[in-house]
Amino acid sequence: MISFCKHDERKKHGKDRSGNQRFCCRDCGTTFVETAPKPLGNMRISMRDATIVLGMLLEGMSIRATERLTGLHRDTICDLILTVGDNCQHFLDTQIRGVEAKDVQVDEIWSFVGCKERTAAHKGYDHDSGDSWTVVAIERNTKLVIAHQVGERDTTTVCTLLQKLADFTVGRFQLSTDGLAAYKLNVPFMLRDRVDFGVIIKQYQSSQKTTRYSPAKIIGTKKKTRFGSPDESRISTSHVERFNLTIRMNNRRFTRLTNAHSKSLKHHKAMQAIFFAWYNFCRKHETIKQTPAMAGGLAGKVWTIRELLEKAANC
Repeated sequence: MISFCKHDERKKHGKDRSGNQRFCCRDCGTTFVETAPKPLGNMRISMRDATIVLGMLLEGMSIRATERLTGLHRDTICDLILTVGDNCQHFLDTQIRGVEAKDVQVDEIWSFVGCKERTAAHKGYDHDSGDSWTVVAIERNTKLVIAHQVGERDTTTVCTLLQKLADFTVGRFQLSTDGLAAYKLNVPFMLRDRVDFGVIIKQYQSSQKTTRYSPAKIIGTKKKTRFGSPDESRISTSHVERFNLTIRMNNRRFTRLTNAHSKSLKHHKAMQAIFFAWYNFCRKHETIKQTPAMAGGLAGKVWTIRELLEKAANC
């Protein structure tokens, strides 16, 4: 609401040049416009078209395929991603709070923006191009994505993710990760006595026939306690690694060996925010038969994409 007085008595006072209803205060004579937040910002496409487009993108379709099927120009679709993505990121940061996590798994998933890191370095592209890593924290029982962070596979990205994990959860929980050094050094510092921390390290078979498309065979795993008293039987990253498959299946930007990769970092981040919000609140999980947000006590029903857009714009 846009208002410049604190009185309650008002009357209609025509419309502004955009067609919005104007009001006049009966007490002080101030005129103002009362408007609700716009889920699509200043875009002129209908909510129906927006939900159809986002539904296609969230089911793994590319932007150009969506363009051919809907008739909307790809630039309009990209603008829609940025607008909704900003709203969804703010929504995730403000609404996923007070999560009673019991068993959290964290893992990284690789993608790239524009081109791969070696090509970006060779051609002198800016820092937004090249490899991109998304660190994801998921609750094992509710399947809720508690937090995610896009960046490099380094200490800065990991620490930002761990800080979100600390802010968004309550109580003590068990945390499982892989053997990345950034976790080993920073989990005890960031989460302190709230976490029982264990890592699982995979052992690969050494072979001369291993190629980039045929990774080495896993011949064993080692589980290690790093901090606190984790239950060794629950030290695992299997669930978050399975979720990585869901990311690649439902988000065309993560499909490898295609030309559907992200061309700009801001669109890459925005589409991920939309995906994680949709996954938590709109997509019924086949294992738990409800959305992760319902299982985590953050929602009472399965949301439609339209409801997600409206709530994200209002938060």
